[in-house]
Amino acid sequence: MPDTNPARATAREMIALLTGAAGFTEHRPPPSPLPPDGPLGWAGYDAARERASARTGEEESVVYGTGVVGDRACVLLSFEFGFLGGSLGRQTGDRLAAAYELARTRGLPLVALVATGGSRMQEGMVALTQLQRVAAASTRLRAAGLPQIAVVRDPTTGGGWATVGAGADVVLALPGAQVGFAGSRVRPPDADPYAYSAEGQLAAGQVDAVVPHEELTATLAHWLTALGPHEELPAAPVPRALSAAGAESAAPLPETGREAVARARDPRRPRAEAYLADYFAVRLPLHGDRSGGTDPGLLCGFGLRADGRTVAYVAQCGTPTRPAGYRTAARTIRLADRLGVPVLTLVDTPGAANDAEAERAGAGAAIADTFAAIAAAHVPVTTLVIGEGGSGGALALAAPGNTHVTVDSYFSVIAPELAAAILKRPPSETGATADQLRLRPQDLVDLGFARSIVG
Repeated sequence: MPDTNPARATAREMIALLTGAAGFTEHRPPPSPLPPDGPLGWAGYDAARERASARTGEEESVVYGTGVVGDRACVLLSFEFGFLGGSLGRQTGDRLAAAYELARTRGLPLVALVATGGSRMQEGMVALTQLQRVAAASTRLRAAGLPQIAVVRDPTTGGGWATVGAGADVVLALPGAQVGFAGSRVRPPDADPYAYSAEGQLAAGQVDAVVPHEELTATLAHWLTALGPHEELPAAPVPRALSAAGAESAAPLPETGREAVARARDPRRPRAEAYLADYFAVRLPLHGDRSGGTDPGLLCGFGLRADGRTVAYVAQCGTPTRPAGYRTAARTIRLADRLGVPVLTLVDTPGAANDAEAERAGAGAAIADTFAAIAAAHVPVTTLVIGEGGSGGALALAAPGNTHVTVDSYFSVIAPELAAAILKRPPSETGATADQLRLRPQDLVDLGFARSIVG
């Protein structure tokens, strides 16, 4: 890989970085010649293609075939930016469609190494409609239950970003890469360049991770392992309860509702990060809702356990969950369901965010979508309530019939303070109201909401 800008490596350098000694078997679609100077008869187009071929050694802007990353076989497609800016023409579309079909027929995941300026203007609408071919091929691959991972390089813009890149299940980016639908020559002159960078797209929830090139092979190998295929589909094991020091918890049950609430709100109790670190050997985050939003108080992704099992996770971190968090949760659950991966949810929130910004961002619709994602899941979903279970904002992530609770948790139809206010009781009666709501862990088991108390 070049030392100056690894995001600008050639198509074959990128493939060699990932496959190493395992090698790569190139495929080519059946020949489909273009008319002289292309479908538009664009003067000089054939000469430009010949120069690009002489400069890069490639026949088109995409190379594809089968290879092994880590110990996982996959289909790799890699863009050659040196060939007419990695642009998409009809013959590029032939190769892209063939790569997706190769993945589908072989039952393999697809890894796309993207570096493109968009559709090839010398082929006009014939070039633009290749985006529809890619979208159709991607949809067929998705329907076959096979994952798609994109690595966006420098630059990734235009229709290539809006199909092969952003349309993948998991989107990784190389540091410093230009990433965005609008290329540098067509965006507004006063546009903030950060918005069109890998880092800016990560902040906006459009990219799952920015990965240094020296970590890319290992990261992709982990993702290919996590996304399957998987032969068995057992439910995710219930995490053990943790003490504040990270060891197994042996705390007694709370005697009153007010004690249960106080323990769940204790800042010293273990939070989602501690549970996930204890549960997984490797975590692979999914970041953002793909609609411009992120929620740092919700952790989502796929994890590899020390016993070799893969489990998808959605974990609340004790803060009010925002609409972007619920949308990211639904995205994670649906991807896991499509790929046959069990899901673990960790519930810990005082409730859904209820500020004006959350309402404008569609809090109700986002919560409804999360309820629907869990209700529709065919894979096992396991829930552990590790702290506060605040009303519907917490229940949206709880698995019906497979929810467990820790000794320092509670779950309530409404917060005790709000219940007292609605009932026009003085603040001094908040504790008694908590007792009346029957929100302790043992109450939740008695009421049939929880299956067991962990710890």
